[in-house]
Order: sequence, then structure tokens, then C-alpha cells
Amino acid sequence: MNIAIIGTGNVGGALATKWANAGHLIHLGVRDPETGKHLALLDNINTDCCSVLDAVKRSEVILIATPAPAAIEVAKSLGNTEGKVIIDAMNIVMGRGPENYTNTAEALLDNTQTRDVVKCFNTTGFNNMVDTNYGELAIDAFVAGDSSKGQEIAKQLALDAGFGACYSIGGNDRFHLQEQFAWFWINLAMFQGHGREIGFKLLSR
Repeated sequence: MNIAIIGTGNVGGALATKWANAGHLIHLGVRDPETGKHLALLDNINTDCCSVLDAVKRSEVILIATPAPAAIEVAKSLGNTEGKVIIDAMNIVMGRGPENYTNTAEALLDNTQTRDVVKCFNTTGFNNMVDTNYGELAIDAFVAGDSSKGQEIAKQLALDAGFGACYSIGGNDRFHLQEQFAWFWINLAMFQGHGREIGFKLLSR
């Protein structure tokens, strides 16, 4: 699968590495090919960098992992996204997000051509994407969005990144809930003093 990564910080970098190692072709969409965190990612197999527009043109799937306040600007920079899947890994934290939106996925839907927008890879820290394993268990991922196509792709990419499973929590009306779940992890990790090395696993019997 050809995947455009927009946002090559901790989250984008961790997923780019995992997906490249799983055999996907990774196109890092960057403003300046000569400087930035993305340069270290070019040591990965199956990885190149180019402009944001070119990365989107080459890809069927687009991961957005930029700071939430930039969501609208980033959406407008993608060019034609018709028929492509956008995976939103952003969160509005402490009220910092796109103006007039309560979650970033709706901002992406309103400012792109595609209807295949899902939210995934936003409910845990990047350290848990670098290493998804806790002993013999792998933590789980979660996805929200009306797009069945987007959900299926996100679920497969979660497995390819080493998550134990990826569970749907519903459609577009659950975007806000998924961001609240991310805040739940942040609260436990940062404000309640448990540290970043914690993760969630859905158990059933």
C-alpha cells in the first residue's frame, strides 16, 4: 500500500517506520525536503520524501499526524483527495485545535473532497507505537468513522504496526468520544503520575 505521512514527528515517525518494515511504501509529505525530523526516517526501507501534494498523489492512504491547530491548513494543502482514505491521528488537547471544531476529523471532512475519513492511532502515546508489547500481550487500537473502507484499512494498518487488534467504536458521531479516550490516557499518564508506559487492552470472556 502507498501511504502518505503528513507530520513526521513522534507519532508519524513511529508509524512510518512500522509500516515501512511491514512492506508498505511510505511517502513523507514535507515542506522542506532538506531539513527536519523526516531525514532520519529516510534510513528506513520503502521510504521517500517529497512535497505534500506529491505524497498525496502517490498514495491511496493519508495519515495526518500534525498538531491539531494546523488541521484545516493541512487539509487544504493536500490537493485532490477524492477516493483516498484519510486517517486522522490528531487530538484537540486543552482546547488547542482548529477554530470552531470540537474534533479534528470533522475539520478534515469539511476541508477535503474525500468522505473516507477515520480517526485512529490517537488514543495512546507514540512510545506505545514504537513498542506495542506489554509482556506477552500487545495493546489494542481503536477506530471511529462512517467509512467502512477507511475502517478496514485502519484496522489492517494497526495490525501491521503491531497492535493486538483494532476495534471500531462507531461512526463519525464517535469522533469526539475517541478524542476523549485519548485525553483519558493523557490524564493517567501525565497528570495522575502513571507515566507513558501504560496502554489499553480490551479483554472479553
